[in-house]
Formats: sequence, structure tokens, C-alpha cells
Amino acid sequence: MKRAIIVVLDSVGMGELPDADKYGDKGSNTLGNIAACVRDFSLPNLQELGLGNIDNMKGIRKVDNPKGCFGRMAERSAGKDTTTGHWEISGIVVERPFPVYPNGFPKEVIEAFEKAINRKTIGNIAASGTEIIKMLGDQHVKTGYPIVYTSADSVFQIAAHEEVIGIEELYDMCSKARKILKGEHAVGRVIARPFVGSNGEYKRTERRKDFSLEPLAKTVLDYAKEKGMDVRAVGKIEDIFAGRGITHAVHTKDNNDGVDKTLEYLKDDFNGIIFTNLVEFDMVYGHRNDVEGYAKALMEFDRRLPEIINALRDDDILFITADHGCDPTTESTDHSREHVPLLVYGKRIKQNINLGTRSSFCDVGATVAHYLDITGELQGKSFLNEIK
Repeated sequence: MKRAIIVVLDSVGMGELPDADKYGDKGSNTLGNIAACVRDFSLPNLQELGLGNIDNMKGIRKVDNPKGCFGRMAERSAGKDTTTGHWEISGIVVERPFPVYPNGFPKEVIEAFEKAINRKTIGNIAASGTEIIKMLGDQHVKTGYPIVYTSADSVFQIAAHEEVIGIEELYDMCSKARKILKGEHAVGRVIARPFVGSNGEYKRTERRKDFSLEPLAKTVLDYAKEKGMDVRAVGKIEDIFAGRGITHAVHTKDNNDGVDKTLEYLKDDFNGIIFTNLVEFDMVYGHRNDVEGYAKALMEFDRRLPEIINALRDDDILFITADHGCDPTTESTDHSREHVPLLVYGKRIKQNINLGTRSSFCDVGATVAHYLDITGELQGKSFLNEIK
């Protein structure tokens, strides 16, 4: 039985890419800058796998004999968003960045959406999700008009109070928006952002849902499913891939729930892939520039990492990486164009192998395909022979 377990620590970058200045991200280093700012910051279990031994890693202690293989990866795709990063991990390079709307969406998009849902909208600006419901929540409750907004990412977000626009109706609105947003306006994700509360005191709920574009080509997930293998998605993976290539899926409340669900899947007998996204680093801490909170979340994952390692079977291979950065120490509240760490561990693979700087996130997908004996048209270069 062969299984590959991919755990994406959403937004845990480790230093600017050479073209970071083009994205306004010069100086970004999510892990390194957190380590420099937070007293008593320590990730001993990730360090044991080789996190501090990665070339150009800052702020994390090296160990003499790491138990894992370690390296870093550069993003070949254009952009720095969640969809692009995950697609590249799975074997697709996105040549053109998804469109962004710093000044809001054009008139024709909003008019088409309002016609589709048969009601007006409010907002249509780039804003923080927590701030926009504080700013427009009362107006939304009074009028029943959904709040449309975006960010520096390629997203069309719809916020609605759960008692004003029910969850299923909100999801239906997102589905209609997804059909409208194609061609030149094909944003990476349409996101449902439900909230609750009253009188200016509003809080987003756990029932967020992402409506992604379908991947532009087949991924390692598609090829694994076609071969009859299980592809088990934890967290928002199902949404990121628009359900493509997934055989089982479970959504999560937070990082700890994501670890719990991963451990549950690890108990089962199957050949294939577990693909987990732990979103709190990005959604709760990175975008809100909460340095202390981000550090605590990283240390909490580190404390739970031995549970994952102890649950691995002899032929399992664990890949720990990220999809982009989101440095909470900078003025920006948006994603950052960074290298991402790569840690690989298995009971039957080598230890203390420096995988260097990989030229693409696709190398993970290529290695998973190589290990599972999957053939298909995937980009990237497998490093399986380096670690076997």
C-alpha cells in the first residue's frame, strides 16, 4: 500500500522570490520575520525534520542530523494566490496571473450579477473581510443587499448575514457569480463569506465556501483518481480544485480540526493521496497582521506534528510545504511572493538529504506521481530518486 500525504501550511513562506519587488513584496519572509519578532518562538519537531537546515532559512535553528529531507521551492506560476499555489503543487504552471480588481469590479460584471440574483448589491471595493462587514453590515441587514468585495487576490467575495440571506441561497449566489466570471474576468475564486451578529458587531462564521475555477489541465489528483486510487481532501482542497480529482472530502473548522481529519484518514487502508490545507495561518493571522497569533498557530501545529508522523505506515511519504507567503510583520495584509519550505519524511526514505532550491512547486506533484507509479502530463521534476 502506497500513500502520499501532502500538508499545506497555508501562507507559511520563507523568504522573498527574486521577482518579489514586482509584486510589492520586497523584504517579505513570513517564517523568518516571525522568528525575529516573537520571543520564545520554537518549532522543535519541524526542526528535527530539517526546517532550520533549508538553504537561506532565517531564524530557525539547524540540527546536526535531520530526520527528514529538506529544501525550498520557488513558484514558477505568475501570481501569489491560493489557487495558483495549490495547482502548481499538483503539477500545473499558470502562465498568466488571474485578474485582480483593486478598484472594484467593472459595471458590466456587477450588473450581470445583480440581474442573476434579482437584487442590488453594496460595496464593490477592495477591503478586509472583517472591516467591510463592520462598515456595511448594518446596511446589508436593513436592505437585504449582499456585500460584494475583493482584495489584492483574484477573488469575488460575497458577504451576507446568515439570518438575512440563508447559507444555501448565498452558495447559490456564488454559483451564479462563478458562471459570470469567466474569460477576461475569470477570477481564481468566488468566496461565500457568511457572518452573524447585530448592530455593528459582526463575526464571520465557519461556513465559508470557495468556488474555484476548474484546473486548466489534469493534475496528479486527476491521474490518481483515474487509476482507481483514493484522493482524500482535507479543508478547502475540494473547493480549490472545484471537486476535480477528489474521491473523498471533508471540510474543517480550524487547523486542529484539519490535523484531526488527516489523522482519521490515515487510519484507513487505501492507496493514493491525502491532500490537506491548514488555512488558519493565512486567513486568521496572516491577513490580519497578527504576528503573535501566527506564531502560536505554528507552534501548535509543531506540537501536533508527532501525531501525524506516528500515524504514518511504513510505505507512507509525508510532504509538508506551503502555497505562498503572507508575512504578518509587513504593512501589507495580502499574500506575499515567497519561497516555500519543503520537508519530506517517511520510514523508508533517506534522512538528512538537502533537496536544494526547487525551480517549481510542481516538483511535489511530479514526485508523488513517480512514487505512486502514475503516468500523465505533469510539469515538474521528481526528486524521488534522491530520497529513496
